[in-house]
Amino acid sequence: MTELSHAFQTYQLEDRYARTEGRVFLTGTQALARIMLDQSRRDRAAGLNTAGFVSGYRGSPLGGVDLEFWRARNRMSEAGITFMPAVNEDLGATAVLGAQQAILDPDCAVEGVFSMWYGKGPGVDRSGDALKHGNAYGSSPKGGVLVVAGDDHGCVSSSMPHQSDVAFMSWFMPVLNPADVGEYLSFGEYGIALSRYSGTWVGFKAVSETVESGRSVELPKDRTFTLPDLPDYPGGLHIRSSDLPSPEIETRIRAKLQAVRAFAEANPIDRRIYDLPEARFGIVTTGKGHLDLMEALRLLDLDEDACRSLGIDIYKVGMVWPLARAEALRFVNGKEEVLVIEEKRGIIESQFKEYFYDWPGDKPKKMVGKYHAAGEPLIPWVGELSPLMLVPVVAERLDRFFPELNLRDKARALTEQPPNLLNIPGATRTPYFCSGCPHNTSTKVPEGSTANSGIGCHVMASWMGRDTAGYAQMGGEGVPHLVASKYNGGKHVFQNLGEGTWYHSGSLAIRQAVAASANITFKVLYNDAVAMTGGQPVDGPVSVAGIAQAGRAEGVERIALISDDIGKFTRSDFPAGTSFHDRADLDLVQRELREIKGVTLLIYEQTCATEKRRRRKRGKMEDPKRFAYINDLVCEGCGDCSVESNCLSVEPKETPFGRKRKINLSSCNKDFSCLNGFCPSFVTIEGATRRKKELCDLDAQQLTADLPAPDLPALRKPFDLLVTGVGGTGVVTVGALITMAAHLEGKGASVLDFTGFAQKFGTVLSYIRLAKSPDEVHQVRTDLSAADAVIACDAVVSSAPKASAHYREGSRVALNLAEMPTGDIVLRRDATLDIPARARAVASVVGTENITALNANAIAETLLGDAVLANVIMLGFSWQQGLVPVSLTALQQAIVLNGVAIEKNQLAFAIGRAMAAAPDRLKSHYSEDTPEEETLEQLIDRRAAFLTSYQNAAYAKSYTERLNRLHTALPADQADALTATAARSLFKLMAYKDEFEVARLMSADSFRAELDREFDGDFTVKYHMAPPLLNFKTDARGRPVKRALGAWMTPVLSLLAKGKTFRQSPLNPFAYHAEARMHRELREWFQNMVDDIIAYPTLVSTETLEQILKAPMEIRGYGPVREEAAIKVKAKVEMLRKH
Repeated sequence: MTELSHAFQTYQLEDRYARTEGRVFLTGTQALARIMLDQSRRDRAAGLNTAGFVSGYRGSPLGGVDLEFWRARNRMSEAGITFMPAVNEDLGATAVLGAQQAILDPDCAVEGVFSMWYGKGPGVDRSGDALKHGNAYGSSPKGGVLVVAGDDHGCVSSSMPHQSDVAFMSWFMPVLNPADVGEYLSFGEYGIALSRYSGTWVGFKAVSETVESGRSVELPKDRTFTLPDLPDYPGGLHIRSSDLPSPEIETRIRAKLQAVRAFAEANPIDRRIYDLPEARFGIVTTGKGHLDLMEALRLLDLDEDACRSLGIDIYKVGMVWPLARAEALRFVNGKEEVLVIEEKRGIIESQFKEYFYDWPGDKPKKMVGKYHAAGEPLIPWVGELSPLMLVPVVAERLDRFFPELNLRDKARALTEQPPNLLNIPGATRTPYFCSGCPHNTSTKVPEGSTANSGIGCHVMASWMGRDTAGYAQMGGEGVPHLVASKYNGGKHVFQNLGEGTWYHSGSLAIRQAVAASANITFKVLYNDAVAMTGGQPVDGPVSVAGIAQAGRAEGVERIALISDDIGKFTRSDFPAGTSFHDRADLDLVQRELREIKGVTLLIYEQTCATEKRRRRKRGKMEDPKRFAYINDLVCEGCGDCSVESNCLSVEPKETPFGRKRKINLSSCNKDFSCLNGFCPSFVTIEGATRRKKELCDLDAQQLTADLPAPDLPALRKPFDLLVTGVGGTGVVTVGALITMAAHLEGKGASVLDFTGFAQKFGTVLSYIRLAKSPDEVHQVRTDLSAADAVIACDAVVSSAPKASAHYREGSRVALNLAEMPTGDIVLRRDATLDIPARARAVASVVGTENITALNANAIAETLLGDAVLANVIMLGFSWQQGLVPVSLTALQQAIVLNGVAIEKNQLAFAIGRAMAAAPDRLKSHYSEDTPEEETLEQLIDRRAAFLTSYQNAAYAKSYTERLNRLHTALPADQADALTATAARSLFKLMAYKDEFEVARLMSADSFRAELDREFDGDFTVKYHMAPPLLNFKTDARGRPVKRALGAWMTPVLSLLAKGKTFRQSPLNPFAYHAEARMHRELREWFQNMVDDIIAYPTLVSTETLEQILKAPMEIRGYGPVREEAAIKVKAKVEMLRKH
């Protein structure tokens, strides 16, 4: 066992709120909650009778604020803090105003209500009127308001980048910009005190890299503030009920700003890092940019001692606006040069230069920031800063003063190598709808129609080939079309809208559409959750009937309701004329609605799939004993089930007869829309439970007994560890465990998990930084080419540009070789992840000696029965190889503190360790033997045996003889490869799946045995088919409608299977419909083509011949799917033969 590098600390998760001194581990979101709890504690200690109030609206990077306040509801209640999620952001801001006005009532039970408003950047924008009025009316002397803006500087999970500082400035609201999670606490305390003193509301920047990060934080001591005397102002500076329109409002705001300046002078929040009175060179920073600078200086070997000896000082601004003039000017005065580093627009720099004209004696000889002195751009105002971006800038400016340090050469060495941007074709880890998500169906539009996406999950439809375009701001859905349609002939469009957005503000868009007499159908998806930000409930009483009634009240006449359980609705609850439909009728209903001029409303009701899973797991929703299953021998691999369901749980299955489809029963959320695929291979298992796998009786201690202790990095410098994975699979748990372990040891630790869209099976990168102490960690994001180690939980993510940009030669990588489906697999049936190629690509960057790999998902499923534990296996695998510089004891304690499936996670961690150091200990339970590739003879023999069972030996013999003749005719160096291609295609067309064959395969003992291995209980089997002779009904597209056939069908299929002898005779009752004739024509077409090749084997090039022979493999599916494929393939082959 490795020795602890620090004294081990006793710690409980509740300490994040319970402790009042020492060190705790906090995320940015938890720090926001703690700001309120700390203020309550301070007020009570001071004998104040106050309460707290929080309101706002969720949205990444503040998507989890409401969840955190709900989790801490008991503690909040004890502290007198009320959390009221708002219907939308501006109403939340208005609610906060009410909290300040409460004391104006003589019956108010408290002396003041300290308050917090929160919202992401677009929420700040839409709330401008409310926030401006709130700031003008003011705060109460014992209340105070923090306005928390979730600024997404890098446009990671927003519609555009946001910097709220300028908006705050335009409302005359002071702005605080904390650099990290630790500063949230002290800046929050400062902001409330400033608000109480000055009567202003105080802006608080929570950028993605701070609020979405977690960090080991030293709790600050409570601060005692000096409250300078202010000149009396008529009526005071604080809250009032309202003001009549008057210039007096501006006059009082000016007085408030004077109070802000007085408070800042008396209680500085800006600070000099080194405080060098005679420094020649000064650097001014703020917020996250300060940490980027400190890391850039470290990379240039400019630590505190070096800066002090050279005369380089740093001024960190806490209040961005208004800049505390006196102290700021004292810092810059007389310096040779001052460099101002700000992310986004240069707000501080502009104020400095304004001050230089008003106070001309207090300035440096030169100041640069966004531009060189000559006017050329220097520090960009677009995008985000990073240490490596700042390195050449800092080096260039300092080199003028300290040329002996060769800083330009150091900067060049750090930045001259471009980042490694791997880009493997075939698949990308793009965010996608969850398995069984109602959006998979609701976002479909009929052929010939188009749709607009809405805010949230609806946006993802725009990259799924669904004729779905861009979107407006939240609440503006469909409004751009209202005007555009006036100039395009009044075209119709479908507008997607979630019920959360409808409740937030989208209902007004419907009102506007009616007022404008627009030609539009609003599709409101009621999925009973705000799915994108964590499955929160909608913030108020909203119902399907309520949406319908509101639509009618707004003037919408035609209203249709579609549901996966339409029978549960009471029709009298809905407006007269509302039509009710099963979701199978969606296409038909949409075709009707698009023909109705004016505004129509379609409500699609189906519970969010992720919420279903959560509720079933908690026993709050029935989990039906019903499963979809695919007989892969019947499956043609056409992918129509994926087209119909758009579901990630319909996965590829590689078989000896080619790629087929399977249902991932672990991830399936039982939506069953895959049954709509035009294919008879689907059955549903009714009344079953999944058979529990017989798991090995493994013991964590025995697995890891006497394993060698890994050589862990010594942390002489901050250690950058990158964890890559798939959103929604628990990959962030790995980062949480590592950073908690480091925190327990007293190390400095931070983790940044970008979520947003990523949580929907997209790319997740967890940036972990570890250091001997918290003050060495600096920025939270790993820079380009800076990863010391990588725990690569997904090969697709790990071989993509976002992740690989952080790799360098020497980065140590532990790679998971599991194939986890991407949206490409759904959209393109033959898309391949090509994991070996991805592993090679990663190795080409880091070095083959620095990468180790295993299939963690397969190990987790085999040994633990659940792939969700794969990431913890990867953690154990990585730690044992020295990739994770924390002690074993601390990691084990972190697993216990996490409190989820503790024993299973401990075992998973032990399995990972054993796989790294002693895989033989698991050899009897798990092996990764790769099957040998089939020879030509084996390939043909397998298919000949199948054809014998399909028809008879003579039929199989005709297959082998034709292939033998082809092999003899072909040039010797090409014969094996081309014959193998022909063997696959000829078999496919000879073993066509008519009624006899489908019956034989579905009633086979082997298929029943397969079901018995997978399911338990006294279950029955339902078949889902559209037999050609029974196709009396078609859907809106003209395709035959499938029907469910019960257990009575099983003996019928067994009997029908015996009729295969009639297949080639006139007595075959199924021989005369169009699909049967197509089967025979295709078989004869290809047989004749093979015979032509035998006669003239060199008539076309080898490449062309290969394409001709493999073309029939694209003829897949049944009925209209197969017919369409056959037409395309035959046309392609004819073109190839002509050339």
